[in-house]
Amino acid sequence: MTRWPLPADPGAATRLMERFAALGPSEAAFAAAEPDLLAALGGGSPYLADLALREPAALMGAVRTADDAVVQALDALTSVPDDAPRHVVVAATRTAKRRVALIAAVADIGGMWGLRQVTQALSELAERTLGLTVRHLLRTAHDAGELTLPDPAAPANGSGFGVLGMGKLGARELNYSSDIDLIVLYDPAKQPGRENLSATFTRMARDMVAMMEARDADGYVFRTDLRLRPDPAATPPAMSLPAAIAYYESMGQNWERAAMIKARAVTGDGATCAEFLSAIRPFIWRRGLDFAAIADIHAMKRRIDTHRGRVQGLAGFDVKLGRGGIREIEFLAQTLQLVWGGRDPGLRGRTTLGTLRGLARAGHLPRRAAAELIVAYGRLRRIEHRLQMVADRQTHVVPAKPDELSRFAVFMGEASTDSFFRALHHQLDIVRARYAEIFEAVPDAPHAQTLDLTGTDAPEATVHVLHEMGFRHPAAMIAVLRGWQAGRIRALRTSRARELMDAVLPALLPALARQADPDAAFARFDTLLSRIPAGVALLSMLQRNPALLDRIASVLGAAPSLADHLAQVPAALEGLLDPAGLDLDPSATLTRRLREARTLEETLAITRRMVRGEDFRLCVAQMEGWIDVDEAGLARTAMADAALRAVLPAVLADHAARHGRVRGGAVAIVALGKAGGREMMAGSDLDLMLIYSHPAQVSASQWFIRAAHAFVAALTARGAEGPLYDVDMRLRPSGNKGPVAVSLASFERYHAESAWTWERMALTRARVVAGDAAITARVERAIAAALQPRPETQADAAAMRARLLRDLPPTGPWDVKMRPGGGIEVEFIAQTLQLLHGRVPGGQSTRVALAGLQARGLLPEADDLIAADRLWRTIQSMVRITVGRGATDLPAPALEALLRVAGAGLDAPALRATMAARAAQVRAAFIHHVGTVE
Repeated sequence: MTRWPLPADPGAATRLMERFAALGPSEAAFAAAEPDLLAALGGGSPYLADLALREPAALMGAVRTADDAVVQALDALTSVPDDAPRHVVVAATRTAKRRVALIAAVADIGGMWGLRQVTQALSELAERTLGLTVRHLLRTAHDAGELTLPDPAAPANGSGFGVLGMGKLGARELNYSSDIDLIVLYDPAKQPGRENLSATFTRMARDMVAMMEARDADGYVFRTDLRLRPDPAATPPAMSLPAAIAYYESMGQNWERAAMIKARAVTGDGATCAEFLSAIRPFIWRRGLDFAAIADIHAMKRRIDTHRGRVQGLAGFDVKLGRGGIREIEFLAQTLQLVWGGRDPGLRGRTTLGTLRGLARAGHLPRRAAAELIVAYGRLRRIEHRLQMVADRQTHVVPAKPDELSRFAVFMGEASTDSFFRALHHQLDIVRARYAEIFEAVPDAPHAQTLDLTGTDAPEATVHVLHEMGFRHPAAMIAVLRGWQAGRIRALRTSRARELMDAVLPALLPALARQADPDAAFARFDTLLSRIPAGVALLSMLQRNPALLDRIASVLGAAPSLADHLAQVPAALEGLLDPAGLDLDPSATLTRRLREARTLEETLAITRRMVRGEDFRLCVAQMEGWIDVDEAGLARTAMADAALRAVLPAVLADHAARHGRVRGGAVAIVALGKAGGREMMAGSDLDLMLIYSHPAQVSASQWFIRAAHAFVAALTARGAEGPLYDVDMRLRPSGNKGPVAVSLASFERYHAESAWTWERMALTRARVVAGDAAITARVERAIAAALQPRPETQADAAAMRARLLRDLPPTGPWDVKMRPGGGIEVEFIAQTLQLLHGRVPGGQSTRVALAGLQARGLLPEADDLIAADRLWRTIQSMVRITVGRGATDLPAPALEALLRVAGAGLDAPALRATMAARAAQVRAAFIHHVGTVE
């Protein structure tokens, strides 16, 4: 049974009950059945009491089924013709407002609806009443010859007059007594030849406002605000589409970006609104992480706080704008959206609660914090609504007078003013704390002596400080620091960038000094800084995320190859700010990011950015010891699988648009090598085969071969971040002599009649990673058929290993793949035994194959081989991460990084001894299971 609040004013409650019962028999029966409801309305809200008397049917319908009552009230608007007299339209919209406002209030007060249902009903009311108003105005202008509508029976369609809902209307979160914030646009191209178009649409915008907010005997609909348009003091109420787009592209500010998050078409010509929102999407959602927006949004909030002044206590407190209030939750959600939403379209929702949940799911807001803010938002909005219900005033202020405050606490259903204040205080404290974590709690930099950079000579005290930190060439550093201070590099030419550098420097220098070669790390940071066009974004990121400094310093100090990549692609830093841990479902993440990709080029750009950023993040995580080589291999391979599954259909669709489709055709992508084995390392190539099938009566080989070339070109095309992947297709039948794409029939025939042993060994790592379901199972069966035992397998494998030792000897002590007893011999053992005894399920991964062979009793020394395989891949991976592929030696910082992850307590001599022991174990197992290497 619904529990209604007690009457805050018993006398007013009694008067409403008596007047309502006197309206008629139905009303009298209702008063007898629902006395507590009438008492709550009459004793708590003069406005609702008046609505109950004016709209008794709506009140009684609300108690029966509030949802149906709202639908009935809004559907009444559809019976009003667009060309009806204006007074008819005005009266209909006000009647709908009264009824929906009453129904929503009853459903809210009685707990029949939650916050979402209340705000959506009010938002639907605004949208429907605006729709009727705008259609009426368009039809009136058409009938007067001022406009030419493509379809007068549907005035909005193609009219060029569009209305965007902003703020809470855009998010479908309207308050009980809210303004509606609108931007009115028009497209001159849809009304050609009209000289006075601006004046016509401006008048219509003003008429729309008047029809919505003018008060008469029937009340009003919504107060309407057009001031969120660009430069409202200097622009007309209706702006042309080109002018609005030009403004946001050239002059838009961060607060306007935050406002545009919630923008959506609410009435008028939807195509005009869609064109505008599509055009300004890059303005709202920046490609890079935009931590500079945090400072701008917080500065706006501080101006609000300063303007309002400070309220002592909770009497007279503003639950919207006060500290810990609704606006802080909204600012927090919108700002984090601006930071992260450019990279993740899944975070571009309009609703506050949906955004908080999305930020928590993505790891950008602690789940507990999000849950607390969601609860606080609901409770504060409930207070806001109840404040506005009292007298239909747009207020957010808790009553200050004791008698009014006491009545309001009762209307809220609280036992006393004290209990109301305790509950409110608790919610405000939570919001304040969470808001401060994002906006105000920038950690102080570690204590460091002030560096004197004045004068022409290097100050002796500063030289001493830098030398004590560990820098070997302080004088040269001081010259660079002075250049930073003077703004000689592009990134530091603005005063804001130099201020941020001053704030970051006391933490930056000690972080660089902790590296094995501090001077080299400093020089690489200077290179990074000199290659970015503006420093505010990077330095804001470092200021807001001080832990990032140590991660950057470790990269700059130990991994020249990563430092070079960072200097070329500074946006790679953003990957280090993603939530800790591995992306367990990169396919879902990539799918979200590709939602707005419309062309193959856009698909490739988004995919390339994610792949390169994820690879950089995994490299740093490996180097820091957060993940091991096995975890990194699985994560890199999952990312590659996701990329292939995203790019293949985009390439095929683009290819089909150019060359038509092949009916009944199907394609599968097969990964081999490290990609097939889910053991990808930094910089791993993709060893791929493309296998296709088509009906026998169709001649389509050239179509698929061209599609394969297009696919490889897409994967290897270089963007700002480099290519998606380097691709090696030499493992296909006939190698480089054969076609890039091979038919399934040709694949089966080749492996039945002509395949070399080394090709069959490679197939033990084959894995179908993308393509049509219709062909996938057939390709997997063909691969299994190709792996039948053959007597020459061992001899061929041993001979091939001997040839590799002769033709491709190890390049140095750290070439652990090709050395005797190295990684390739471990792989040969796993592949040869699988060819002889049958493939191990999941045996594409060497360690899984070795364990499976041991379980069959075929490889008792598997544990030693698994340990050797892991050591070789760890070393190979770390060499690639720190100094790049093909390195013959490791400088001291890179060796230190390797020792940190290779094993607890290992020094360089111990690591070399372990390597020698593992190599001997592998060589002995190779000779025993494969053959001698002569």
